[in-house]
Amino acid sequence: MSLYFYKNTLRMLNQGDNKDLDEMIKDVEKMRFLLIDRVAEGLDAKEYLKLKSRYAKESFEEVMSSRIEGKNFDVYIRETGGQVKGTVILASDAAQLFVLDILGKVALEKIPDFFKSLDENSDIGKKIKDFMDIEDHSGH
Repeated sequence: MSLYFYKNTLRMLNQGDNKDLDEMIKDVEKMRFLLIDRVAEGLDAKEYLKLKSRYAKESFEEVMSSRIEGKNFDVYIRETGGQVKGTVILASDAAQLFVLDILGKVALEKIPDFFKSLDENSDIGKKIKDFMDIEDHSGH
């Protein structure tokens, strides 16, 4: 599943007026959200390492790697002239890989909160989960 969000779209989805989410997205121009079924796509640990190495080849620098609540988080940034121009966030567990490919930058300390919002927020999370159910029923 692949979804695109622009700053205005992200603000509209934030109907709960979550100040942390507003702070996180203030420097985001565009965000692509990918959800990958690791089992169905054959994305084992070796393939995941290959994916991470491709970001390094594309001039992304790893700035954070952590494990929070059963998920691995890897964050990469690409800088030009001392300014962050792109951010890639990988969040994975044994079953799924979430990829946020961001044109712009985010407050790194807000990343775990963002994924928590996706899981718990009735506005954003429900829309994404409903979209995933539609795709599952259509055979995609």
